[in-house]
Amino acid sequence: MMVQFQIQQDSDIPASNQLYNQILFAIASRQFPPGHRLPSTRQLAMQTGLHRNTISKVYRQLEEAGVVDAQAGSGIYVRDPAQDGGTKVKSPLLDQNPEAYKVVQSSLDDLLKLGCSLNQARELLLGEIDWRLRCSAQVLVTAPAHDIEAGEVIVRDLERALNIPIQLVPLEELEQTLDQTRSGTVVTSRYFIAQAEEIAAPKSVRVIPVDIYDFESEIKVIRSLPKGSCLGVVSLSAETVSVANVIIHSLRGDDLLVMTGQVSDAYKLAAIARSAQTIISDQASCSMVKAAIASVREELIRRPQLICCENFIVSKSINLLKRELGLD
Repeated sequence: MMVQFQIQQDSDIPASNQLYNQILFAIASRQFPPGHRLPSTRQLAMQTGLHRNTISKVYRQLEEAGVVDAQAGSGIYVRDPAQDGGTKVKSPLLDQNPEAYKVVQSSLDDLLKLGCSLNQARELLLGEIDWRLRCSAQVLVTAPAHDIEAGEVIVRDLERALNIPIQLVPLEELEQTLDQTRSGTVVTSRYFIAQAEEIAAPKSVRVIPVDIYDFESEIKVIRSLPKGSCLGVVSLSAETVSVANVIIHSLRGDDLLVMTGQVSDAYKLAAIARSAQTIISDQASCSMVKAAIASVREELIRRPQLICCENFIVSKSINLLKRELGLD
């Protein structure tokens, strides 16, 4: 039989307190036993004449008192004190990753120790999750217009690693783009982090810098090349080939003949394919370099050694992005 609740309208005790105490008594007296689903707010509103918002407030108070559990999409259930944490919805994730569940429990305990109620802790956790989901829904990569190719290299690395759509935006257009979006994450090289943060910070949009691969194995190759060798360096980015030229010169001085070019320059690419004994290319340009070598193969005595760098961005930065975007 359904428990009947009575609200005395002429009482000095607020109606919400009356309902709270009656439900608490029903639970304590086992009229509502552990695991029992409480009436919906609609049912109680019809029975008591109270507004559904008032009933929702009473249920939140009962939840904060630790006597009921709210299960999203299911209802309000009486907790079982004999069970750890009360009546819970069984999730397959609990069996798949028990360690993650322990982390959740520990984090929740820490929030409660700081004085948060269960509702406040839930609001904080869900708010952070929702925000990260919104941020991961729109990821913008930015770089100055004069070296937008550097941004394109980052985009290709991120799309391959994260498997989500990435939008490339010139730094000069970033403010206008952010004006048209509610939330998102801006990613850029550390070279441009200060400029990007100056634009994004007033709009409460976070900026995450990525670190560039250190090219340690490629530098070892450069150090080992015979004096007088011709080395080709190819990239999407003009800035990258320029920096590479400076670094190689600092390592070998005039010992090597260095030819650099962007993959978009077909004439320069063919010249590098004909002349270089070794060609170092970023991953994004590798297929085009292979095609250039194939196109001049009849002119070659010996095919150049082609070294395609694995990534432009270090794994640590990729993993950080995955974690921040909730993709890990």
